[in-house]
Amino acid sequence: MDFLEYSPLLLTIFCFTYFITWYLLHRWTKTSSEPTNWPFIRMLPALIMNLHRMHEYATEVLIEAGATYEFQGPMFANLDMFLTCDPSNIHHIFSKNFSNYPKGPEFRKMFDILGNGIFNVDHELWEFHRKPTLSIMSHAKFQTLLERNMWYTVEKRLRPILDAFAEQGKTLDLQDVFQRFTFDSITKLLLDHDPRSLSIDLPFLPCEKAFGDALDAVLHRHIMPESCWKLQKWLQIGKEKKLTQAWESLDQFIYPCILQKQEELMNKTIKDEDSFTFLTAYIRMYNLWNKGDLGTLQKFLRDTFLNLMLAGRDTTSAALTWFFWLLAENPSVKTKIREEIQQQLHLKRDENVKFFNKEETRKLIYLHAALCETLRLFPSVSLEHKVPLEHDILPSGHRVTPKTRMILPFYAMGRMETIWGKDCLEFKPERWISERGGIKHEPSFKFIAFNAGPRTCLGKEMAFVQMKIVAATILYNYDIQLVEAQNISPATSIVMQMKHGLMVRVVKRA
Repeated sequence: MDFLEYSPLLLTIFCFTYFITWYLLHRWTKTSSEPTNWPFIRMLPALIMNLHRMHEYATEVLIEAGATYEFQGPMFANLDMFLTCDPSNIHHIFSKNFSNYPKGPEFRKMFDILGNGIFNVDHELWEFHRKPTLSIMSHAKFQTLLERNMWYTVEKRLRPILDAFAEQGKTLDLQDVFQRFTFDSITKLLLDHDPRSLSIDLPFLPCEKAFGDALDAVLHRHIMPESCWKLQKWLQIGKEKKLTQAWESLDQFIYPCILQKQEELMNKTIKDEDSFTFLTAYIRMYNLWNKGDLGTLQKFLRDTFLNLMLAGRDTTSAALTWFFWLLAENPSVKTKIREEIQQQLHLKRDENVKFFNKEETRKLIYLHAALCETLRLFPSVSLEHKVPLEHDILPSGHRVTPKTRMILPFYAMGRMETIWGKDCLEFKPERWISERGGIKHEPSFKFIAFNAGPRTCLGKEMAFVQMKIVAATILYNYDIQLVEAQNISPATSIVMQMKHGLMVRVVKRA
């Protein structure tokens, strides 16, 4: 008798167990957020019951437990987790004892879709990724390319969409628009290819939606026993089937872009003045290092650019979505940002925002503060996963071993009174303004939105430039009005997206 014949019985047993657990949990409801430690299954029922609101539930437990909590999964399932958002622990893990907390084989196993990209590797290979990426992003030609690419995508892709929906009076999902915008802009910037996902008809592109499916599956790998998700992968069912399909879609999109650029370089069809692109710069650097092994080069570039596209697409679009929702909830902040844009960019009242450069973005202090406040409350990457190499004692006094699965929930950090004060749940850009009127510095192990220590995000400055260009253009030229009766909550995902999108109406400002 094969697996399929057993599956109805297994499903019946699972459902019966689940509903008995559900009944017991509701029969003896507690005032405490801390999960009940049941015999054998231990804290699994609490995880199942709160899976749909994982970020909020983890925050409640950590607040009650004092920023650190040891979650015990079912016996023999290897699902125990150590959760901490204590800044002293974060500083220890990401900086002081950095060498003891590499990505490691467990991380690479869960994020296998990323291959040997910068987010997945350690030591020499990580250094090789980091140095050329930082070098290219610091190049003056890259800064020019970034500005030109952003304004092209704003004027040729974003504004026509907003104008069309404003004229038609139709509602649109602003999160979807931002995801398409960042996908087009990051693909053009990195691969020198315009996928045109942000077109008037909002076409369905498998590669553009593949990122969400991949991240969704990876998160479930964090909270499922390895044997379960590996079985799903072997059977090609559930989240693992979607991950496989996403992997294929991304490969089918990225590899042709790489091959085309290689052919242009080999055939010398690229003129010297047009030769600087992120992809060509990376190919030339790789050739210097590896003597042009083209077979390895294609896989290496695939992994490199998939990692960078993931960083530039989902994180920025998530931050912008939450930013516009927070502004809709706090109209006084919106007014102050508009006044700053008009004053600092020297605009007349009836003049549209069209073009401003990187240097001018630095004048938009209050806008920068509002974006920081958004990322404090809704960090684009919601959590990090670590496994120590050796035994360690954290500043909080907790002992960890090489088998400890550490989950660092960044979402919870922004909601801890012990870190941000009693007003931690309020949206207050003013907390980021110094006495002199500049941006107040907060240590990265407290404001963890761009990671901390040696692995601090290389694209932090680029992300702020992109967000300011988009935010200023939309804020000054349009009114974004929320559709009423929306259920706004974070999705159960590694990237802090909205579960149901953000439905809005767009109105042109006079």
